[in-house]
Parts: sequence; structure tokens; C-alpha cells
Amino acid sequence: MVRVLLGLCLWGILAWPVAAATRTKVALWLDSEAVRPGDVVWAGVQLRMSGKLHTYWQYGGDAGGPTRIQWQLPTHVSAGEIQWPVPEKLEESGLYTYVYYEEAVLLIPLKIASNAPAGPVDIRAKVAWLECETTCLPGEAEVSAKLTIGPEQRPSPRAEALAEARKRLPQTGAKVTARWTLPKEDTRFLEVEWETGPGAQEPDFFPLPDDTFTVAGDTSVKELSPGRWLLRKEVKRHGAQWPTRIPGVLVARMGDEQRGFSITLMPGGEAQAASGTSATPPVKTGLWAYIIQLLGAFVGGFILNFMPCVLPVISLKILGFVNQGHSEPRIVRRLGLIYGAGVLASFLALALVVLLARLAGQSVSWGIQLQNPVFVMVLAAVMTLVGLNLFGVFEVMPGSGVLGAASALAAKEGAAGAFFNGVLATFLATACTAPMLGAAVGFAFAQPWPALIIPFFLVIGLGMALPYVVLACNPAWLKWVPKPGAWMERFKQFMGFPMLATAIWLLSLAIEALGADKGVWLGLVLLLIGMAAWVYGVWVQGRGRKRAWLVILVLVAFCAYFLENMARWRHPPESSAGQDEIIRLHPNGIEWRRWSPEAVAAARAQGRPVLVDFTASWCLTCQVNAKTSLEIPEVREKLKAINAVALLENSYRKNKTVMDELARHGRAGVPLVLVYPKDASKPPIVLPELLTPKMVLNALEEAAR
Repeated sequence: MVRVLLGLCLWGILAWPVAAATRTKVALWLDSEAVRPGDVVWAGVQLRMSGKLHTYWQYGGDAGGPTRIQWQLPTHVSAGEIQWPVPEKLEESGLYTYVYYEEAVLLIPLKIASNAPAGPVDIRAKVAWLECETTCLPGEAEVSAKLTIGPEQRPSPRAEALAEARKRLPQTGAKVTARWTLPKEDTRFLEVEWETGPGAQEPDFFPLPDDTFTVAGDTSVKELSPGRWLLRKEVKRHGAQWPTRIPGVLVARMGDEQRGFSITLMPGGEAQAASGTSATPPVKTGLWAYIIQLLGAFVGGFILNFMPCVLPVISLKILGFVNQGHSEPRIVRRLGLIYGAGVLASFLALALVVLLARLAGQSVSWGIQLQNPVFVMVLAAVMTLVGLNLFGVFEVMPGSGVLGAASALAAKEGAAGAFFNGVLATFLATACTAPMLGAAVGFAFAQPWPALIIPFFLVIGLGMALPYVVLACNPAWLKWVPKPGAWMERFKQFMGFPMLATAIWLLSLAIEALGADKGVWLGLVLLLIGMAAWVYGVWVQGRGRKRAWLVILVLVAFCAYFLENMARWRHPPESSAGQDEIIRLHPNGIEWRRWSPEAVAAARAQGRPVLVDFTASWCLTCQVNAKTSLEIPEVREKLKAINAVALLENSYRKNKTVMDELARHGRAGVPLVLVYPKDASKPPIVLPELLTPKMVLNALEEAAR
């Protein structure tokens, strides 16, 4: 204790240089070596320590002090606030401090003025720190880096290291409530209830400093249930009023890494995200909240029947009702119930996949299977064969291949056809997000017990299957269906066109996932599958020539070769889009930039509103939103008028960072549209799944105030 206090005194009063005696090594990194006027450059001040030597967080705790940076910048370059990585808590002789061992990279956004002249500039800073081990010494060093301002942005060799450093910053979106207990004269206990989810260990709360109160370093921790913790901290006030806001960082160990969440606790109510990194309020829990979200899941499942992604299967159901309309009521009821069973079984299978992924520590989202190009191509092949089957190109007999049997099941009548229609409808439905559905599934994914996901998926399936089951159980309502006749064959053939349209859409998704250069090979695969179906129908079924099987096997072998060696469908490439690349979805559309948490933070640091669109090409609801409510002249003009930044996250496969961000805002998948106010202390405005122009314009107007 004495050595720490002595070190603090030395750091504050010594005027002679002692940096030569310190062992901490300091360097200045930039994530870009060339930038354009108006860009933001991320700087990193790296402090390297060895052994038990440590430096301090922005709040040292009972002793210690933060690293300070004094910038020496050109007039057209300005520095923002330091972004501090998550520290460790150190206890010595009853004193608690918050420290860094081995390495700490302090991140600072540097804003380049829009009128900055071209040419090289020097970025300089004087760094002062306190380092402690057996003794404490103040250190000081001058660091510098070169930067070129010009017509293009070019990453530096340190860009990857700084990207890794950003991952160690506190995140947002912790689900927390806080309350006061056991009040005394000038001391109270702060209780913090935190839902970390499974796998978290050693939860704690690191407070930020305040002159009006002090939060003790010692923390009492109790696990209320798996993934749900109660933290208890002693708080002393130094003024007449008790604090209503206590900022800090919630910390927990997740596996081998320590993760933090910026938070501002509000005792007596729910927590609010820390200033500048706002998040939505935590998901409410309890029996009534669970029941309300289940009702939302049911309604969302019902609405899925009217979404464009399910229309191909609805056409098959219409064909089925035409064929069954004048059958015996018991047969109609039986087939309707079997269709419902197919839907429920498929949603149960999806729930189990999600559950297993969650237990394995993987991030999951709604529509996750459509992010897999192998699944998409198999589904495209099935839809192609369904269409050809409806056209009458071939009929499937017992003993057919898997894809052929699947296509026949979708197009045929009877129990097998009804069940497979339910399966097909389920997998196609996940390309859409109905109103109320995203929030309900997001609530399910946020539950601390993963098994609670299963009832939600079953209720969604129940809502989706309900209209067909109700119609089947009331055969009298099907009297409007015309009597079977020759026209039915024409109607059946017509129903093949929606199937082929769906196959083309799925093909476009696979091309996006694997790259435009693979499009020829993927299209050729579907062509060969169609040719194999034609050979089967004409030569095997029509003329009984079994030698034609050899031709079919050769065609299938070519398909396998093209998929594995030419399209490399099991090895999709990683996205290589640049952070500052301008993305235009339409010739005169919005100038989007690539989304990242750092891009949001940089824009908010400039005091600008931010529009964020989390979308995907396989999400049809997202495409409807873009066409009707985002990529319209009124929104483009509003963005320019309020000087807003537009950020787009449209990756085909959503990584963990994106899925975590969706979960923080109560969504299990895309679409998610956020509008961040220019006031960085305010949380983002979360828009509904289905948008209208008025919703977007009103949110932008509010964000500009």
C-alpha cells in the first residue's frame, strides 16, 4: 500500500525525467498510411510490459492513475476520446486497482478535416503513464507516426493489429437491472442483476470515477441460475444526494478471454448503455413477457403465409385444395393435419439445430441455413425438379434418387406430399421475417436457458400451419373450388413456373455466396439436373431403356465435379470489401459505407446521425424494405439535409460480430434498421421489421434534433 501511494506522489510531483528508469515500451500505430480529407483514422498507443509490471485503466481504483496522451497535431487533424480496453482487477493489501499486464492498446479516433491539404503529415504525441511492480514509477515518452493525406485510403501494416485491439474494447447491450439495498447514512449497497447467458464466469463491475460517490472494489457474487448473476457493491456518497447514474464496465470471463460491456447503471430501474455506445433496453423477463412473446411468435407465423418467400408452396397448396375439394371430408382433414405436422416437425428440427449450435457456443440467427451455399444449391435443385415434375417432364417411381423423390413428394398428392409440402414451406419461410416475428425469436434467443427456444419455434409453426388445418377441418368451406377436369392438368403445369422462379432466386443467392465467377458453373449444374430429369422421363419411363441410367449417372458425375472443383461450393470466399468503400445498391441510391461498431462510434463522435441497415440478399423482407422505404428520393434527401452517415451490413454470411449486434437489439436475424441520434448519449431508434417511408423519415427527423 505504501509503495503504491508513494508511486502516485512521485508521478504527480517529479519534474525531472525518469522515463529512462521505466521498463514500459510505448509505440504509436495508425490503421491507415494514406487517407482522404474527411476520413477518420484510428490511432493506437501501445504499451508493452513484462512480468508483473502493469499500467492502469482510465480509473486506477484505490491507487494508480490513468495513462495520459498529449497530442501534437496539425491544425486540420483533431483527436477524439481514448477508447480503453477491458482491464483486470488487482487486489493488494485490501486495495483494489484496475490494471493492464503485458500489453494495452489505447485507441483514439483522429478526424481529418474535409479541407485538409494533400501531403504527408506527422502525428505526434507525448504519453505519460504510471507503472508498478515492486515499486511504482512514472514514465514519459514521445511517439510519432507518418500519415499521407491524398485522393485514396490505404491501410497500414498495423491495420490488422488495431482491428484485433478493437475486439478488446467493451461492447454494449448487457441485460442488467440495478437497485439499492440496505441504506445507511452515507453507505448503500448496489445490487446488479446480470443475465450473461451460459458459459460466463467471474462476473464483476468496474466503476468509473466520480467526485460525488465511490464504489468499493470488492464484489460479492452469487449465481441465481445458470447464466444469471447477482453482484453486490458498496457505494459511499460524498455529497447530499445519492447518484442516479453509475457508469462503468461489466466484466466476465468467457472461455479464455475476458469480455466487458459498457453500461450506466440506474439504481431502482433498468440499466442504460454507456454514453456514446448506446444500446437498446434489456429484454424484459418473466412469465407475462414470455407469454406475450409467444403470442407474437404465433401471429408472426400466421403472417408468414402472406410473405413472398412462401408463395411457391402456397401455389402447391392451392393445387392440393383443387384436387381435394370434392374428396371425402375425412381425407381432406387427414391431409391438412399431416401438412401441419410437416410444418411443426420442420420447425422442431430447426429449433434443435439452433439449440445444438448454442450449446456448442456458436452464434445463430433466423434464416441461418440460407447462409450455407450447399443448402441453397440443394434446395435450388429440388425446386427445379419440382417444377419439371409439375410440367410433366418425368414422374417419380419407387427407388428414385433422393432429389427426385423430394421433388415428387412436393408435387404428388397423399400423405407424403402433404407432409413434404409442410417441410418445404418451412425452409422457404425462413427467408422472410414477418411483423412481430423478429422480436419474438430475438427474445427466445436471448433466454438464459437455450431449451426455451423450442416452444417458440413450435408456436411459429403452429401459426403458419393454422389456416390450412382450419380449411382442411372445414371441408364445406372448399365448395368454392371448381370440380376436377381437364383444366387441372393445365393448372398443374402452370404451377411449375413459381417453382422455377424460386430456383432462379436460390441460384442467385448461391452465386452471391460463391462469387460471380462461379455463376456459369452453378447454372450449368441446374441445367444438367434438368437434362438428367428429361432423360429419365423420356428414355427410362417412356421407353423403358435402362441403359439411359448410364447417361444420368454421367450427368450427375459432371454436376458433382463442377460443384466441388469449379464452383467450390463447400469453400465460399471471405468478403474483401473495404471499410471505406462506397456501396450503391442502385445507380442513384444512397451512398452506403460498410458497417462496423467502429464506424458507428466514429460517426457519433463527429455528432452526426447514423442510419444502419442490417440486410441480406436472401432476406426478401429486407429487399421489400429497401425498395419501398429506404432507397427512395425522400430518404436520400433527408440524409443529406441532416448530414447523416449511412452504414450497410449486407454480408451473405453473418459473422459473430453481426449476430451479437442483432441480439443486442432483440432480433434473431435480419432485417434490422437502426437510427442513431446525433446526441451520442441517446440510444438508437429501433425500427420495426416491415418499414414504411413515414417511419424512416420520422426517425431521421428525431435523430437530427
